[in-house]
Amino acid sequence: MSAFEKPQIIAHIQKGFNYTVFDCKWVPCSAKFVTMGNFARGTGVIQLYEIQHGDLKLLREIEKAKPIKCGTFGATSLQQRYLATGDFGGNVHIWNLEAPEMPVYSVKGHKEIINAIDGVGGLGIGEGAPEIVTGSRDGTVKVWDPRQKDDPVANMEPVQGENKRDCWTVAFGNAYNQEERVVCAGYDNGDIKLFDLRNMALRWETNIKNGVCSLEFDRKDISMNKLVATSLEGKFHVFDMRTQHPTKGFASVSEKAHKSTVWQVRHLPQNRELFLTAGGAAAFTSGIVSLEYPIQRSKKDSEGIEMGVAGSVSLLQNVTLSTQPISSLDWSPDKRGLCVCSSFDQTVRVLIVTKLHKI
Repeated sequence: MSAFEKPQIIAHIQKGFNYTVFDCKWVPCSAKFVTMGNFARGTGVIQLYEIQHGDLKLLREIEKAKPIKCGTFGATSLQQRYLATGDFGGNVHIWNLEAPEMPVYSVKGHKEIINAIDGVGGLGIGEGAPEIVTGSRDGTVKVWDPRQKDDPVANMEPVQGENKRDCWTVAFGNAYNQEERVVCAGYDNGDIKLFDLRNMALRWETNIKNGVCSLEFDRKDISMNKLVATSLEGKFHVFDMRTQHPTKGFASVSEKAHKSTVWQVRHLPQNRELFLTAGGAAAFTSGIVSLEYPIQRSKKDSEGIEMGVAGSVSLLQNVTLSTQPISSLDWSPDKRGLCVCSSFDQTVRVLIVTKLHKI
């Protein structure tokens, strides 16, 4: 692929903020997105923005008692488009952004900060109940059904005597029918754990030697296909989730993406073979990566047992956009190539990634 054919990452709009932005998410079926974070005075904030004539217009600002770390629209309907958030106090809230004075759902979910949140079963994505998963510094991963008050429907916590690890990232997957669903969680010591929610059991675990910053399945609503994990050491790991070997687990390929931490990975909603990574310690670099599948997805080992075959990855484009690391990244689910990201220089950028249709 020539330089003229490669995707181009363009900063279309950028705006400085007067608070630290931890997360940003597109509002489905709109030209709007929300930003979440905390003011210097220690309170939390949610802001709703709309893209208008090449600029950002602030539609609503909501200040809350606790700094807000993460959010998702994944467990709501397209009609409601409620935002679920996790905050520094361990609280899970669901907000109607049209009437945000009081949450429509609230639970004290964890003893410490909620680092990560994901949703499934909403937006027409994934079969089964609308559920939210949260991962916390207290070492637990919990699944919530907003229709059930107070208690989680699943609680994955360290067994007695096991060291408590800080959970940094969580992701739903395998929600292709009413029964099947998994949660994958990544921890500060490099552990990746795959929980089978149908059987309420740990299905698989591995360790990538450095803290797991971000996890994402290529799609939530299909039988498990691919999982990408990013780490503190600048690498990302692509696991082929089609075939699980009883002792070797899932086949994987690892690549060095950046010179320092890879903070985020997000698959392009319209083409799950492409994903965007964001990383850096002194500068924020974005890279578009393409996955190429092997001719055969599995093979037999010396004992005749099926094992997966990892594909290969290639970097299509990378660009440096900021002087500070990225804190969040989200593709528009509706407009191909439209992306929003926030970084620790208190700036939010709307990116346009061009020429994706040629891949």
